[in-house]
Amino acid sequence: MKKAVVITGCSSGIGRATALHLARLGYTVFATVRKEEDADSLRREAGQAELVPVCPLDLTRPGDIAAALDTIGRELYGRGFEGLYALVNNAGAGGIAPVELLDPSLLRRELETRLVGPVALIQGLLPRLRRGGGRILWITTPALLPLPFIASIHVPDFGANGLIRTLDVELRPWRIPNIMIRCGGIRTAAVERSKRDLEESFRSWPPDRLALYTERLRREQREHAAFDRKRTAPEKVAETIAKTLAARRPKRRYRVGHMSGAAAFFEAFPQRFVDFVMSRRS
Repeated sequence: MKKAVVITGCSSGIGRATALHLARLGYTVFATVRKEEDADSLRREAGQAELVPVCPLDLTRPGDIAAALDTIGRELYGRGFEGLYALVNNAGAGGIAPVELLDPSLLRRELETRLVGPVALIQGLLPRLRRGGGRILWITTPALLPLPFIASIHVPDFGANGLIRTLDVELRPWRIPNIMIRCGGIRTAAVERSKRDLEESFRSWPPDRLALYTERLRREQREHAAFDRKRTAPEKVAETIAKTLAARRPKRRYRVGHMSGAAAFFEAFPQRFVDFVMSRRS
């Protein structure tokens, strides 16, 4: 039976790899992007597979969300689908910065992209997910750890953790599971973009404030360079998502990517102990 899936954030990385992989497996994929050139690129690479770019969708813009919901509904009806099989919440980015120097607009955008926008999207798609016996997947970091200098990445994940678990309880009567795909180090364009953004920040942050963190930030850069060489290809995440969609009774948590297992194991320790270890590390 043909199944329809919506995936957010498909211009590159995990979203793009997943959209292409699922389309080639026979799913009808609605892949959201913000730019028309990314939509065109997806169409070309998908070839004859049923991949439908939805553009523009910026999850910080309510108008984009409303228009995307209309497009998805119209396309589902036109292709003979009564319901939706899955929503994969993947969109998001983040950057590197101490909280003291973090641009509040960046954090606001991440919270809207990874929490507020997905809530609006879910509200619009839930009737179709009920009819389709659907499930909701969330791409997150592998553990809820207070790692320094990446609050714009991990703070939304702390919020998403609460949202995911709440939705799983609220939607249980309709058997719509909320599933976390907890990703470790994944090789995406966002990695190099974060490096460039950090170097620009070094030039723009107030020198007296920057001096308080320079040594630790440079040390993090060196450690990240070694970590980056071991990152996992995004296609591995796509394969994990495909396995999750195919599972008759999916687990609520899956993990994939470099160091994802170690992070998930460490998260099992008491929070007080984890906080102590993190403070010693920094």
